[in-house]
Amino acid sequence: MSETSEEKIKRIAREIYGAVGGIENVEKLIHCMTRVRMTIRNDDKVDIEKLKNINGVLGVVEEDTLQVIVGPGTVNKVADEMVKEAGVKLGEPFPNIEIDTTGMTDKEIVEAKAAKVKAAQKAKQKQTPIKQILKSISNIFIPLIPAFVGAGLIGGVAAVMSNLIVAGDISKSYTDFVAILKFIQNGVFSYLAIYVGINAATEFGATAGLGGVIGAVTLLPGMDINAPLHNIFNGQPMSAGQGGIIGVIFAVWLLSLIEKKLHKWVPDAIDIIVTPALSLLIIGVFTIFIIMPIAGVISSSLVGAINWILNVGGAFSGFVLGALFLPMVMFGLHQILTPIHIEMINKTGSTPLLPILAMAGAGQVGAAIALWLRCRKNKQLTNMIKGALPVGILGIGEPLIYGVTLPLGRPFITACIGGGIGGAVVGGLGHVGAIAIGPSGLALVPLITNGHMMSYVLGLLAGYVGGFVATYFFGIPKDAILGEATTVETDALSQNGNKKVIDPNVAMTTITAPVIGKKVAIDTVSDPMMAQEVMGKTVAIIPDINSKIYAPVDGKVTMIADTKHAIGFMDKIGEEVLVHMGVDTVKLNGKYFNLNIQVGDTVKHGDVLGTVDWQKIIDADFDPVTMTIVTNTSDFKIDEIESNIQTKDNTVLMDSRIK
Repeated sequence: MSETSEEKIKRIAREIYGAVGGIENVEKLIHCMTRVRMTIRNDDKVDIEKLKNINGVLGVVEEDTLQVIVGPGTVNKVADEMVKEAGVKLGEPFPNIEIDTTGMTDKEIVEAKAAKVKAAQKAKQKQTPIKQILKSISNIFIPLIPAFVGAGLIGGVAAVMSNLIVAGDISKSYTDFVAILKFIQNGVFSYLAIYVGINAATEFGATAGLGGVIGAVTLLPGMDINAPLHNIFNGQPMSAGQGGIIGVIFAVWLLSLIEKKLHKWVPDAIDIIVTPALSLLIIGVFTIFIIMPIAGVISSSLVGAINWILNVGGAFSGFVLGALFLPMVMFGLHQILTPIHIEMINKTGSTPLLPILAMAGAGQVGAAIALWLRCRKNKQLTNMIKGALPVGILGIGEPLIYGVTLPLGRPFITACIGGGIGGAVVGGLGHVGAIAIGPSGLALVPLITNGHMMSYVLGLLAGYVGGFVATYFFGIPKDAILGEATTVETDALSQNGNKKVIDPNVAMTTITAPVIGKKVAIDTVSDPMMAQEVMGKTVAIIPDINSKIYAPVDGKVTMIADTKHAIGFMDKIGEEVLVHMGVDTVKLNGKYFNLNIQVGDTVKHGDVLGTVDWQKIIDADFDPVTMTIVTNTSDFKIDEIESNIQTKDNTVLMDSRIK
């Protein structure tokens, strides 16, 4: 019995995954006219011959991406099936199991924790249709934010120079230069509908080029202004851009539905010709005569309503909006605001909503500084704050939200209060708008409308102070002050209620060699970060060719890198000990490493943890030097034995005790 078209698509998708090492070996997937293009994580897992022999695969091309040729009319269906199985959209990163944090800076560690908390927070949330819509809106506009920021800044410079020319402060000879700046600015905003159409098509699973055409249709290119089309509802002449960005998104969503249906109905042989033509014709006509008039009324009413609320509510409206924005971010509801900002900029020249909402980030910064001062003994927390604070000041708030305040609970609430105070100041002063959207914080200052930058800065200062005071006096959890030095995960810990605490009878411990070999001075290590002991007290050993890997502590395994080149431990007194095998061996993706332990295992000094083919590592031009690092060195008094000695599995490298 022959397989149906749908069965064929599912089989090809399944067999491609089988030949490339499974879904877990694919980092990203897109397609072109004839090829499924995959970014592969580990090329060694790909079976090219097996891939070529799949029934339905016409060829394989190995370049920066692995390209599997399946032909026009089939490629989009196979690609859609593959990303559907992975639970992502075309072009989105595929899920990964672990992230190797070895050698990360404070900033990178807090961002990694923020991403983990954010993912956990999203997992708790029920994925309703509304949240799916908001996520899609976010995905459409995020790629455009750098263009908004860059063009907005250039437009701001052009506006200032124009005012100076009119006032006679600078020569009229700069007129042409100002015109050039405006050309660059208008390159984004005049054709924004096209960019949004392309991104919306990618998000909704339609052909990107067709989405761009539908966006262009809303600009009514080529329409004779002396003989315009008329609105079928009120008979008024239609204007280019009527319906705005909201109309474009809705039209492209309909396009995606029509195109997908046609792909199923139209035979593969003529699909590439018939489907695009019919899709554009149907949606193009519907967009001009139905979507544009209705969306035009909606967008104009929305902008007018927001301006009315801000004008009437003043400081009160500013406080409410500033205080509620962080919860909106947490639940993903803030994504709906992006097209509103853009519509306000298109219709009035600026968005007064963005400067108020930006105060939420100021509240986060103030709360983080208060936590830093009150919890300075909590090294892990303060290091995370140091990593997240600079970008928070510049308007990138996710590391502070998901990495610091939200996990602690009360600081998140007091940060919201600080955001409300800043919002009240901006709303009370009034007339503060942003001429483009982008990061908030200090980074938004150049985009504030001419003459109102100081009002925005005063709002930021109020948000900083409000978040700091509210958090310092009311938002500090006791466990944040104590820190994680009292909550380590190891078998040598005793129970105190539901909290694990360090055994008070254990005050001193030793760290032994993880490999047999020759101990060398740390400043001879080729990796400058390791040589300077940036991560903490470090001992380096060049392993013998036949050396195994041994446990350096009595404690518990807390981390194993995906690439197996690094293992983390927690010992009896709470030391975080990292064994890092080789320099840059992360690039080997686990090749030549064979470990027989798992995270959570209890180990004792000298236990064999696995083997490494040191000779093959050397043959592959990697330095095998193995580092033993105490990553929380500042909490302990550590004495190292002298250098240049031969080590065995029980050789003591360091004596440690709590300060």
